Amino acid sequence: MSDPFRTGLDAIPDGYSEGTFQGRRYRIEKTLFAGGRSAKLVARELGGNDYISLNHYRLGNGDRLKPCEMAEAKVRAFVTGVTINR
Repeated sequence: MSDPFRTGLDAIPDGYSEGTFQGRRYRIEKTLFAGGRSAKLVARELGGNDYISLNHYRLGNGDRLKPCEMAEAKVRAFVTGVTINR
């Protein structure tokens, strides 16, 4: 069974990109570490105040999501719902 969060995170390009979530535009920066086993994502609303920040770890005993000072539901909704502008 696939994990919608992991699928969404993998769909966001490494480095800088822009996306749309709930009708708002965001600048997104995703950085991979440890050969892709760790990811940091920061998204800032363009022309607004919304902010998303998380770390994600792919460990031998399962994935770990660490939102940065915000609700896990918020980061999950963003990652699974953002549309990357290509």
